[in-house]
Amino acid sequence: MENYNEMLKSEIGAFRELGHRFLNKEVSVGEFKGASGGMGVYAQRGGQSFMIRLRTSSGVIALKHMKLISTFLNQYKIDHLHLTTRQAVQLHNLGIDDVCDIMETSIDNGLYTRGGGGNFPRNVSLSILSGVEKNECFDVTDFALKTGEYLMSQITSYKLPRKLKIAFSSSDNDDANATLNDLGFMATIKDGKPYFKVFLAGGLGSNPGISLHYANLIEPKDILYHVEAMTQLFIAEGDYKNKAKARTRYIPRRLGTEAFLECYEKHLQTVKAERELDVNIPITLSETLTKYSHKLPENPCLIHQRQDNLYTVVVHPLNGQLPAKDFDNIVAFLEKYNVKEVRISMNESMYVRNLTEEQAKELLEMTDSIRMKSKVEQSVSCIGVPTCQMGIEQSQKLLADILSYLKENKTSDTFLPSIHISGCQNSCSRHQINEIGFAGGKRKVGDALEDVFDLYVGGVFSREKTELGRKVGTIIMRNIPKFINDLANELNKNNMSFREYLSTKENEFNELVSSYLI
Repeated sequence: MENYNEMLKSEIGAFRELGHRFLNKEVSVGEFKGASGGMGVYAQRGGQSFMIRLRTSSGVIALKHMKLISTFLNQYKIDHLHLTTRQAVQLHNLGIDDVCDIMETSIDNGLYTRGGGGNFPRNVSLSILSGVEKNECFDVTDFALKTGEYLMSQITSYKLPRKLKIAFSSSDNDDANATLNDLGFMATIKDGKPYFKVFLAGGLGSNPGISLHYANLIEPKDILYHVEAMTQLFIAEGDYKNKAKARTRYIPRRLGTEAFLECYEKHLQTVKAERELDVNIPITLSETLTKYSHKLPENPCLIHQRQDNLYTVVVHPLNGQLPAKDFDNIVAFLEKYNVKEVRISMNESMYVRNLTEEQAKELLEMTDSIRMKSKVEQSVSCIGVPTCQMGIEQSQKLLADILSYLKENKTSDTFLPSIHISGCQNSCSRHQINEIGFAGGKRKVGDALEDVFDLYVGGVFSREKTELGRKVGTIIMRNIPKFINDLANELNKNNMSFREYLSTKENEFNELVSSYLI
């Protein structure tokens, strides 16, 4: 590992020099991005400041790394950190020397940024409650972490057409979106033994696709053979010429599903013949009790674990932007009670697990001023404009405007679901697979160029049913808060959730939304 760390550190000098050349306009935005993404760094819009993505493995952040991040926040006077939708942590508004210094210090402490962007395997996603979720099959945490460790050991040797995303879900709830990734593993049990269901070549964004179901259950020890098989298939069959089609979901569309699965099987058998990749991770099937004695009521911020009388507190700051001072307070809380880790969800929340009743109450009180408390307040928004160079619209502003409108009109948000907002069509917020989603764009309406968002509804993900949401139409951005307010009033009047309302009163919904569409 020491040699590996030194190899990663040896790349930083050349990258630092490239960054300064970029600032001096000696290299283009495209040239810089081609190198910076693989280092986990992106220039922000305007090209004068930078973001660095700390690759917190599957969202599991050890206390020592929480303390390290806290030092970065204080040393570089960072006001907020961003909890991402791929279970990582982003630090923004930094200079090029800052990001290079952070990168080097992180490597020395076993925290990495390499492959955080660009054409590399991304952070392995993980069910946020794996290990503590009621009715899960077994804890898949160590399998996700092992996969991330394996990918990092290969990261400098892979030459992929584009990014590769892998997910591990601990139950059919599919919290990690195994059914929507390039490669997904979902825990299951057959005849009292643990297995994984495997899903292939799915993904969101342009021309999204639900993953194909691999026919055979696999033994947990075999996961890395499948990781390497999909990687090698992607290298062999991916499109290196057309970036727009350089994702695994396009391969079965070109080859045909049957031919793709045959191709995958060939790569799998080759990997098994040539490599020793068995994983030896002990498994205990998860036990859910028939009766519990938790006293604190569950809500969107407090979850009853399958371990009796233990709780998980969910800290979701608005737009996933956690103020530095509150992050420091959470670190102090962890140290006080010797809590070894926190976890970052794919919904921009921080989960603090295995808390007693008194500890949970203390943390809830401590985070009361910054913690979003309802489902719609816990909506998900990508970073968007004005930070993201790829962004088209102000996704975070839209969410803030929606919540302000509801508050100003004193509208109950009891039945509203979480809303997923992307600033463009890239689906960083996974707007295509949730109950309500928006994707930003521009459109000429009359003589004016308007800020607009496409509306998607009805997305759902689980082993039993994964379906993409349907695109309803396009709404001018400034009209969306009123639309959501009107929708909330309809749900309140009917005393039903949005999913129930959509399935039983679709005509009423279509009539409501039609007046807002352009």
